[in-house]
Amino acid sequence: MTNRAQKVWFITGSSTGFGRSLTEAVLQHGDRVIATARKPEQLDGLVEHYPETTKAVRLDVTDPQEVQTAIQMGIDAFGRIDVIVNNAGYGAIGAVEEISDEAIRRQFETNVFGVLNVTRAVLPILRQQRSGHILNLSSVGGFVAFGATGIYCATKFAVEALSEALSKEVAEMGIKVTIIEPGAFRTDFNGRSLAKPDQLMDEYKAVSGGFLQWLEEMDGKQPGDPDKAAAAMIQVVESNNPPLRLALGADAVGAIEEKLKSVQTELDTWREVSANTAFEGVEVAAIGG
Repeated sequence: MTNRAQKVWFITGSSTGFGRSLTEAVLQHGDRVIATARKPEQLDGLVEHYPETTKAVRLDVTDPQEVQTAIQMGIDAFGRIDVIVNNAGYGAIGAVEEISDEAIRRQFETNVFGVLNVTRAVLPILRQQRSGHILNLSSVGGFVAFGATGIYCATKFAVEALSEALSKEVAEMGIKVTIIEPGAFRTDFNGRSLAKPDQLMDEYKAVSGGFLQWLEEMDGKQPGDPDKAAAAMIQVVESNNPPLRLALGADAVGAIEEKLKSVQTELDTWREVSANTAFEGVEVAAIGG
């Protein structure tokens, strides 16, 4: 690949999981990467192997000043940014009533405000370039909420809404947005990246305890291959007509299909009640239509 064809990727959470797999895949693809992590020394091996195309930068996405510094270091190194991957995040698992206020705010700080910090800081660069592609890592849990995942899914639902709105705001500027919705992949999500309640409440043990047990039993046995997910994300970036949403994994596709069927069934069942709420004689169009 020639330098002219190379893209510059800015990837958060590059040291492990999806971020690591994607960083390695992008470098093997011949592009350049601003690889960010809270512990950038964990990226030393990649920098040594790809010294001309990798820039490792310390970044805690919850720190707006670090975000600005990391972006500037990337621009100083490669002159532009073409693809932003908001990957850094983790899962807080437990019933809505079980998770502490502090843990809830910490979850939103990373999974939502971290995405906002990076996206809002890099948008002026993309607008000036009149090009760019933002990939926001959501989850099947950004489309379908499960018991014991309410807080985590709330953050991912927020990312989906932000991303969908943003895609409409920046389309005319040549900027694309894609939401990535993985199912169960063999990353460290079920282990190191999982935050559990300090204590399960008896009333929710069947739900929270059962879900945590399932996660523990699935750890290391998840069907999804992170390297194949990385290849799919690169394919999306290379596409002339990328999707707004990309579900990854047959489990994610199946869960989303079931949710869509359920929503349609409820709409049909309650259509008359739902629609019969306007003032008499007023014609109602779809919102945004």
